[in-house]
Amino acid sequence: MINQTKSKSAERTKIGCNGGLSGETIVMEATSANEKLKLTINGKEHIVKCNVNETLAEVLREKLGLTGLKIGCDSGECGACTVLVNGQSILSCLTLAVDCQGKEILTIEGLEDAKTGKLHPIQQAFVEHHGTQCGYCTPGMIMVAKALLDKNLTPTEEEIREAINGNLCRCTGYISIIESISAAAKKMRKERDGKR
Repeated sequence: MINQTKSKSAERTKIGCNGGLSGETIVMEATSANEKLKLTINGKEHIVKCNVNETLAEVLREKLGLTGLKIGCDSGECGACTVLVNGQSILSCLTLAVDCQGKEILTIEGLEDAKTGKLHPIQQAFVEHHGTQCGYCTPGMIMVAKALLDKNLTPTEEEIREAINGNLCRCTGYISIIESISAAAKKMRKERDGKR
């Protein structure tokens, strides 16, 4: 929930929101409703002008054209807007963009190898194991899988189910998604072990 108040002595907007990146209440004072933010997205710095109450999802989609993430429910219930911030999966529809300054943001567009165009092993596994049907939930599922596999390349089926618990899919019944993540883990382990 966002609360805004204006001070009579100065044109300052106070923004407080519950559920920032670490769950705390964040209070920020801005000298105007518009701020220039420096955001690091997919390894590149972007300067973007936005209102202090705009969500990360709005900024990524509307200001930067990164439309891979989807806005399904706009209330944190579906997981379609999941991106990684400092390696942690977050719901970008509930996260203020101003809270992401100084942090590394990774979107689905940042997974593909920029030099070769090769899909990330998780993306490739979703293709090979039919982890997508309509595709609306796919970016969020892949980003949650990335956060999981960055920490644990040997997840059990239960750990995979727990990781995707906050992401809704109305098409696949989750079996092919779980199989895709498991296959990606196997491929990533193989790649990691081959580099040693």
